[in-house]
Amino acid sequence: MQFRAHSRIDAGMASYYALSMSDDLHRNLSLVCGYFPSIAEVCRKLGINRQQFNKYLAGSARPSRHNMRRICDFFGVSEAELLMEAGQFEEIIALRRKPVQQEELSRPLRHLDRLYQRSQSLEKYLGYYFRYFYSFGNPGRVIRSLALIYREDGKHYWKNIEVLRDPVTGRSAGLNKYEGVLFYLADRIYIMEYESVEMNTITQATLYPSHRSRLDTLLGIQTGGPTRRGRKPGASKVALEYLGRDIDVRAALKRTGLFDPQDGLIRPEILKLIENRIEPGAFVLDVDEP
Repeated sequence: MQFRAHSRIDAGMASYYALSMSDDLHRNLSLVCGYFPSIAEVCRKLGINRQQFNKYLAGSARPSRHNMRRICDFFGVSEAELLMEAGQFEEIIALRRKPVQQEELSRPLRHLDRLYQRSQSLEKYLGYYFRYFYSFGNPGRVIRSLALIYREDGKHYWKNIEVLRDPVTGRSAGLNKYEGVLFYLADRIYIMEYESVEMNTITQATLYPSHRSRLDTLLGIQTGGPTRRGRKPGASKVALEYLGRDIDVRAALKRTGLFDPQDGLIRPEILKLIENRIEPGAFVLDVDEP
């Protein structure tokens, strides 16, 4: 907020004296504070003592000239507006509320936009994949899920469905749905996904791109944790087997599930790619470029 020059201090002082006659200041302060998680956060950002600020909210004390300027600057209102009749002030704030929310939302999204601007083309990778990795919550079992990379409004996104079903008995232990974003930076493909039903977990995967003319399998490392059995984080190798852009989705979903690697239902070459082993002399889990 820009303040008037000191040559207009007399007008400002007159406005300040009008404050003492306003019965709406504490109501207006309460209204704008309601757009923040707590009064404690407002006081912390303002740098005003909580006990003193509570007196302003109760109407038992008036801000000093210095504090009044800080309050107006923080909430983005003028002194005259803050002294308005409560009903009029609420109408003004209601009109400003939507743009303020959009501005706050744009701040974290700027980071994603910067990554999108740097991201190389992912057109080659559009389509469906089987995703293979050893389950975090079901030791010794391999998850085969169905994933999709798609484009929307010039950006690339990710969907993944995990059906935790025993392929022999047909019994299901649950269903996880993930959505996320992709970036292609410095010759690596990055996937950031979140569980979109309960929104209780985030997974990040880093994959080698394919430099072959025919897309086959993408390999990499992912980090995350079980969605239902504890919250212990982990890392595993992951493989994406390309299926194509036009597939029978229902038939592909029937092939997903939670597999015993000894039952012969997953190809040995896939199992070899996702085997989690730290070689002697190594200190981190990694995967060689194919």
